[in-house]
Amino acid sequence: MKELKCTAASLLNSETTGLQRITGDEMYVERIESQSISLELYDDILKRGKAIGVTDNFKTIINYFKTPQKETPPGFRVEYQLMGDGAVLADLKRDISYDKNGIRRPSMILFSADSANPYEVAGVKDLIGNLTCNPAIIYNLFINDPKENIGLRYKTRDEVLMEIGKILGPGCDISVELNDPFSASDNEILEEAARFKEMLSEYRVVIKVPHTGPVNASNVKELMTGDKKFSKRYNQGTSADAYRGHNIALMLKEHGYRVNFTLMFEPYQTAMALQARPYFINSFIMFRHTQSRHMAGLLQAYETTGDIQFVELLQNYMFENDYLSSNEIGADIFSAYTRAKEILQYRGFLHNPAADGLDGIRHNLRVLRQANLPDSKLIICNMQGENYYPYIDKLLMEAEFMDMADRVIITAAPDLLAQFTANPNVIQFQRRFMNAADGAK
Repeated sequence: MKELKCTAASLLNSETTGLQRITGDEMYVERIESQSISLELYDDILKRGKAIGVTDNFKTIINYFKTPQKETPPGFRVEYQLMGDGAVLADLKRDISYDKNGIRRPSMILFSADSANPYEVAGVKDLIGNLTCNPAIIYNLFINDPKENIGLRYKTRDEVLMEIGKILGPGCDISVELNDPFSASDNEILEEAARFKEMLSEYRVVIKVPHTGPVNASNVKELMTGDKKFSKRYNQGTSADAYRGHNIALMLKEHGYRVNFTLMFEPYQTAMALQARPYFINSFIMFRHTQSRHMAGLLQAYETTGDIQFVELLQNYMFENDYLSSNEIGADIFSAYTRAKEILQYRGFLHNPAADGLDGIRHNLRVLRQANLPDSKLIICNMQGENYYPYIDKLLMEAEFMDMADRVIITAAPDLLAQFTANPNVIQFQRRFMNAADGAK
C-alpha cells in the first residue's frame, strides 16, 4: 500500500486549515508549497501552528544565490521551526544530499571530484556534491601546468577558486585546504578561511585541515630542503604537534566553518579525529594498501629464504616512505623488521598479503555510525588505479553498511571515475548499433 502524500500547499488552504501565509513572506512561501511533507509533519503543523512563513536565513540564501522564482536551491533541505507565537517558519539547512526543490539526489552515495581545473570541472559539475582540492592539486596539477592551464590564463589560487565557484553553483560543497597549517597563527588561519568564505560563500566552503603529526613551524623546512627527509618518526612528535590539526579544526568549527579533516590513513585515527567535530573525515586507500603489500612481500621473502638482503631492502623502503625517520636509517635492521611486523599485524597483512586494504573504510563507517555527529560524512579517497573503486562499490552494498550509504562521498580525479562508466561490451554493442544504423540510412 502506498503512503498517502501531501505538500506544504495542503496546509495553506485557509478554508480547511485556517493557516495563513505570514504577511511579507508570501513570495518566499511559494517556493516550498509544491514540496512534499510527511503526514506526521502536516498533523504537527496543523495542531500547533497559526501561520506559515520563512526565516531570515531562508531569505538570505534565496537572495544570495539568485534562485529562480518558486524554487529552492540545490544543496539545501527545508526544515520547519515552531516559534513561540505559533508561527511556523521554513528554514534552509545545508545538505548536499539534496537537489533543487527539496528533492533527494539520485543515490544516497555521493561523488566528489579531486580537481582545481575549471575546464575539467565543467564536464562533471552536475554529477558531484563536493569538490576537493589541496595545494598540490591547485598549483602542481593546474596553475603551473601549461598543458592544463591553457595559455596560463589563471595566475593565482583565488582566480581558480572563484571560477570553479561560478561553474559549480550552490549545490556543491568546495573543500579547500589551508596553505600553511604550521607557521600561520590562529588569526592568519581565520583570515585565510574568511577569504575562502568570501569567494565561495559560507554555504559552500569547507576548510581542509590536515593531521599534522610531528611537523611544526620549527621543523617543517626539513620537508622542503636537502633530501627532504624528516628527523622524527611520524609518531614521535610532541602532543602539541600531534594535536595541532585537531585544535585548528575545533577553532574553525567554533567560528562557524565546516571542516574537512584530512590525511587519515589508519583506522585508529578516526575516533580522536571525530572529537574535532569535522564535517568530513577521510579514508585514504592506495598509499597505505600498496605500501603494506610491498612490506609484506619483503617480509615473506626474508622468512622464506633467510636472505638478509630482504630485511635491508625493507628497512630502506620504510625509510623512504617515512615509517622510519632519517635518524633511524643506521639502526639495527631487525628493529625495522620487528616494526614492520607490528604494523602489518594491525593492518591485517601479516598473514594475508592479499588483504583488500579496505579495512579503514569498514572501521570508519562503524565509528561514524556510533558518533553523535549526524551531519558528518566519510570521504573515500586516494584510490588511484583500476582495482579500488569496483571493490569499494561492492563493499558499500554489503548489508552491514547499507544504512550508512548517505554518509559516504567517493572522490577521485574526474578521469579516474570516468574509467568506471564503461565496459568492453559497451564497445561491442556500440559496434553493432552503429553499423545497424549506418545500414538503415
